[in-house]
Amino acid sequence: MNNQIQPKALTEIEASQYIGMSRSFLAQSRMDGNRDNRTPAPPFIKIGRSVRYLREDLDRWLDNFMKLEHLGQC
Repeated sequence: MNNQIQPKALTEIEASQYIGMSRSFLAQSRMDGNRDNRTPAPPFIKIGRSVRYLREDLDRWLDNFMKLEHLGQC
């Protein structure tokens, strides 16, 4: 039996691994906000000085991107 807890709130390291993006992308997108011609930032929360990403927000963020069959669809 697997009793390992699946956290709802992920650290920046965990979130970057979960979505397959770099920690620097997450940090930069948090600082810059959403800008034209840039990948939008995933939602995050602050708990005191800690930044956390909710797993359900990351899933929804990923689901918002268009699924492509080939690069000509961009």
